Amino acid sequence: MSLRDKAWDVVKWKLMKTHLGYTDEEMKKFRENPRNDDVLSKAPELIKKTIVLEVVESHGCNSQHKVGDKLYFDGAGNLLTKHCPTKVCVYAMNAATPLIYATNELFYAGVDPNEMRFRRAACIDVGVQCGGWGRIVLELSVKDR
Repeated sequence: MSLRDKAWDVVKWKLMKTHLGYTDEEMKKFRENPRNDDVLSKAPELIKKTIVLEVVESHGCNSQHKVGDKLYFDGAGNLLTKHCPTKVCVYAMNAATPLIYATNELFYAGVDPNEMRFRRAACIDVGVQCGGWGRIVLELSVKDR
Protein backbone atom coordinates (compact mmCIF):
# COMPACT_ATOMS: atom_id res chain seq x y z
CA MET A 1 0.00 0.00 0.00
CA SER A 2 1.46 3.37 -1.01
CA LEU A 3 1.92 6.21 1.45
CA ARG A 4 -0.91 8.08 -0.25
CA ASP A 5 -3.23 5.07 0.10
CA LYS A 6 -2.30 4.68 3.77
CA ALA A 7 -3.04 8.37 4.39
CA TRP A 8 -6.42 8.08 2.63
CA ASP A 9 -7.22 4.98 4.67
CA VAL A 10 -6.73 6.90 7.93
CA VAL A 11 -8.76 9.89 6.70
CA LYS A 12 -11.54 7.66 5.33
CA TRP A 13 -12.15 5.98 8.69
CA LYS A 14 -12.01 9.28 10.59
CA LEU A 15 -14.53 10.82 8.20
CA MET A 16 -16.89 7.88 8.60
CA LYS A 17 -16.60 7.96 12.38
CA THR A 18 -17.56 11.63 12.42
CA HIS A 19 -20.25 11.26 9.74
CA LEU A 20 -21.97 8.39 11.54
CA GLY A 21 -21.41 9.75 15.03
CA TYR A 22 -19.79 6.55 16.22
CA THR A 23 -17.93 6.06 19.46
CA ASP A 24 -14.46 4.50 19.33
CA GLU A 25 -15.99 1.15 20.28
CA GLU A 26 -18.64 1.37 17.55
CA MET A 27 -16.04 2.37 14.98
CA LYS A 28 -13.89 -0.62 15.94
CA LYS A 29 -16.86 -2.91 15.33
CA PHE A 30 -17.65 -1.13 12.03
CA ARG A 31 -14.07 -1.59 10.80
CA GLU A 32 -14.04 -5.28 11.73
CA ASN A 33 -16.60 -5.95 8.99
CA PRO A 34 -14.60 -6.31 5.72
CA ARG A 35 -17.67 -5.43 3.64
CA ASN A 36 -17.59 -1.90 5.02
CA ASP A 37 -14.10 -1.31 3.66
CA ASP A 38 -15.18 -2.71 0.28
CA VAL A 39 -18.25 -0.46 0.15
CA LEU A 40 -16.22 2.60 1.15
CA SER A 41 -13.65 1.85 -1.54
CA LYS A 42 -16.42 2.13 -4.15
CA ALA A 43 -18.17 5.15 -2.62
CA PRO A 44 -16.24 7.80 -4.59
CA GLU A 45 -17.59 6.37 -7.86
CA LEU A 46 -21.11 5.93 -6.48
CA ILE A 47 -21.18 9.57 -5.39
CA LYS A 48 -20.84 10.51 -9.06
CA LYS A 49 -24.13 8.77 -9.91
CA THR A 50 -27.75 9.90 -9.85
CA ILE A 51 -30.53 7.35 -9.53
CA VAL A 52 -33.60 8.38 -11.51
CA LEU A 53 -37.05 6.86 -11.15
CA GLU A 54 -39.35 7.98 -13.93
CA VAL A 55 -43.12 7.59 -13.91
CA VAL A 56 -43.86 5.49 -17.01
CA GLU A 57 -47.52 4.76 -16.24
CA SER A 58 -50.03 6.72 -14.20
CA HIS A 59 -53.78 6.58 -13.79
CA GLY A 60 -55.90 7.97 -10.97
CA CYS A 61 -52.90 8.99 -8.85
CA ASN A 62 -54.10 10.99 -5.83
CA SER A 63 -50.70 12.71 -5.61
CA GLN A 64 -51.01 13.69 -9.28
CA HIS A 65 -47.85 11.93 -10.45
CA LYS A 66 -47.86 12.02 -14.25
CA VAL A 67 -46.00 10.08 -16.93
CA GLY A 68 -42.61 11.73 -17.30
CA ASP A 69 -42.33 12.88 -13.68
CA LYS A 70 -38.96 11.95 -12.21
CA LEU A 71 -37.72 11.27 -8.72
CA TYR A 72 -34.01 11.89 -8.25
CA PHE A 73 -31.77 10.25 -5.67
CA ASP A 74 -28.05 10.49 -5.04
CA GLY A 75 -26.00 7.32 -5.38
CA ALA A 76 -26.55 6.47 -1.71
CA GLY A 77 -30.33 6.61 -2.14
CA ASN A 78 -31.10 10.01 -0.62
CA LEU A 79 -34.01 11.82 -2.24
CA LEU A 80 -32.83 15.00 -3.94
CA THR A 81 -35.91 17.03 -3.04
CA LYS A 82 -34.95 20.16 -4.99
CA HIS A 83 -35.17 18.18 -8.23
CA CYS A 84 -38.41 16.32 -7.50
CA PRO A 85 -42.10 17.17 -7.77
CA THR A 86 -43.48 19.31 -4.94
CA LYS A 87 -45.37 16.29 -3.61
CA VAL A 88 -43.96 12.77 -3.60
CA CYS A 89 -46.32 9.99 -2.64
CA VAL A 90 -45.13 7.74 0.19
CA TYR A 91 -46.33 4.74 -1.82
CA ALA A 92 -44.08 5.75 -4.72
CA MET A 93 -41.21 5.84 -2.22
CA ASN A 94 -42.19 2.35 -1.10
CA ALA A 95 -41.84 1.18 -4.71
CA ALA A 96 -38.51 2.99 -5.05
CA THR A 97 -36.87 1.36 -2.03
CA PRO A 98 -36.18 -2.14 -3.42
CA LEU A 99 -35.01 -0.72 -6.75
CA ILE A 100 -32.53 1.60 -5.06
CA TYR A 101 -31.35 -1.20 -2.78
CA ALA A 102 -30.77 -3.45 -5.81
CA THR A 103 -28.96 -0.60 -7.57
CA ASN A 104 -26.53 -0.21 -4.69
CA GLU A 105 -25.94 -3.95 -4.35
CA LEU A 106 -25.21 -4.32 -8.07
CA PHE A 107 -22.90 -1.32 -8.04
CA TYR A 108 -20.96 -2.64 -5.05
CA ALA A 109 -20.68 -6.03 -6.82
CA GLY A 110 -19.19 -4.32 -9.89
CA VAL A 111 -22.28 -4.69 -12.09
CA ASP A 112 -23.80 -1.74 -13.99
CA PRO A 113 -27.21 -1.19 -12.34
CA ASN A 114 -28.63 -0.22 -15.75
CA GLU A 115 -28.25 -3.89 -16.67
CA MET A 116 -30.82 -4.81 -13.99
CA ARG A 117 -33.43 -7.08 -15.60
CA PHE A 118 -36.44 -5.88 -13.64
CA ARG A 119 -36.16 -2.09 -13.41
CA ARG A 120 -39.82 -1.31 -12.83
CA ALA A 121 -41.96 -1.20 -9.72
CA ALA A 122 -45.43 0.08 -8.92
CA CYS A 123 -46.96 1.80 -5.95
CA ILE A 124 -49.02 -0.42 -3.67
CA ASP A 125 -52.36 1.05 -4.80
CA VAL A 126 -54.02 -1.55 -7.04
CA GLY A 127 -55.99 1.00 -9.09
CA VAL A 128 -59.71 1.60 -9.42
CA GLN A 129 -60.31 -1.66 -11.35
CA CYS A 130 -59.26 -3.64 -8.29
CA GLY A 131 -60.86 -1.52 -5.57
CA GLY A 132 -58.12 1.07 -5.13
CA TRP A 133 -57.80 4.64 -6.38
CA GLY A 134 -54.90 4.87 -8.78
CA ARG A 135 -51.57 3.42 -9.70
CA ILE A 136 -48.19 4.52 -10.99
CA VAL A 137 -45.30 2.54 -12.38
CA LEU A 138 -41.70 3.74 -11.95
CA GLU A 139 -38.70 2.80 -14.08
CA LEU A 140 -35.14 3.05 -12.80
CA SER A 141 -32.04 4.35 -14.54
CA VAL A 142 -28.64 5.36 -13.20
CA LYS A 143 -26.92 8.35 -14.74
CA ASP A 144 -23.58 10.07 -14.34
CA ARG A 145 -23.84 13.45 -12.62
